[in-house]
Amino acid sequence: MKRKMRLIGIMALVASVAAAIYGLGVFNGESGKGQSLTKEAEAAGGRVTSPTAAAPNRYAYYPGTEELGPDEMRVVACGTGMPSARHGQAATCFLVELGNGDKFFFDLGAHSMGNVASLMIPYDYLDKIFLSHLHTDHWGDLASLWAGGWTAGRSAALKIWGPSGAIPEMGTKYAVEHFLKAYNWDYQTRVGNLADEPGQIRVTEFDYKGENIVVYEENGVTVRAWPAIHSGDGAVSYALEWNGFKFVFGGDSFPNKWFIEYAKNADLAIHECMHLPEQLMRKYNMAPLVALIVSTKIHTSPQAFGKIMSTIKPKHAVAYHFFNEAETRYEIFAGVRETYDGPLSMAADLMTWNITRDGVEERMATVTEEAWSVPGSVPPPPNEKGDNPNKWFTEEIRSGAWDVRDAEGRMLKKYMDKYNLDPAMLQPKR
Repeated sequence: MKRKMRLIGIMALVASVAAAIYGLGVFNGESGKGQSLTKEAEAAGGRVTSPTAAAPNRYAYYPGTEELGPDEMRVVACGTGMPSARHGQAATCFLVELGNGDKFFFDLGAHSMGNVASLMIPYDYLDKIFLSHLHTDHWGDLASLWAGGWTAGRSAALKIWGPSGAIPEMGTKYAVEHFLKAYNWDYQTRVGNLADEPGQIRVTEFDYKGENIVVYEENGVTVRAWPAIHSGDGAVSYALEWNGFKFVFGGDSFPNKWFIEYAKNADLAIHECMHLPEQLMRKYNMAPLVALIVSTKIHTSPQAFGKIMSTIKPKHAVAYHFFNEAETRYEIFAGVRETYDGPLSMAADLMTWNITRDGVEERMATVTEEAWSVPGSVPPPPNEKGDNPNKWFTEEIRSGAWDVRDAEGRMLKKYMDKYNLDPAMLQPKR
């Protein structure tokens, strides 16, 4: 009995101490004097003062709900993974948004446009792309931006900047010209109904050997490039400078002297950080020797990434180019921490960084899975060339059309009356 009473007494004491700690936090949460769960819970969204009020501090980024300050930079990871397709992680793509209204893509890897579209930014504002090199996991979703933006209201041509190659056939200009040739059926069968100009791509190719050369300078924004070492000649890294801020994107590269020299003083420095050889062998189906070469010779290992960041000392470092999951991220993180102890993000798709004079804030974007394109300030132009949208039909194929006017007649009349459209416009041109 005594033993039972002693146990009850101990439990009561523990409960009273817990209540005291909780109460201390409740009363001192705002001043930061309390050691409580209350203050920690409030840290997520701030104190909500009424049943209808919004949380004052958002620890998640909700695209389209925050106006970017005139003295602010925002970077959104639209792809951070590997060449193979994965539902939860696209290939390389980073979107940089500036307070002056400019927006820039750095790479546009396969599957990344799904994430881009979820941000619900008008396609008119998404027309500048800087390519680090021509592997598909760094420009494989160009088709989706090109055709998707064209059909969804972009009013002007896409503009691409990228490096030359060791020979002309290995450069950006050649790649884009032949991209358009490969998609010629797509272009020719759309241009009759859509304007021609938004279906064009303008390419600015620069010398991949140039060291810290200016490849873009407009509206107070300067973009510089320097060589990278990856798979062969023709890969580059970039720095974007604006309003006293510096954003660095390494692309894919083995550690090199140019990055060490020109990436210093960055607010945000993004560099690849490849899987460990064991991970590539075990989970990515590589042979042991191939895994070792890929991790430590073609790409940058976690330990080497850490040494790079310890040397250039950015305000915030970002490691990307690995499948970020429970079975991989902790080993990669531990490898980085062997050689770097500074601010670090282990990149995941839709991770977002806001860069201000106060520093760098990392959040995750919360997006809709069912985003529609958003109209911009400039309406799409008309078909200025007057191309016949039916010119690629032969009479043999056209004659196979089945008459459904009885089924859709009422719907068509209602729609055409509403928008004052002439029924003759539906008659096929010959």
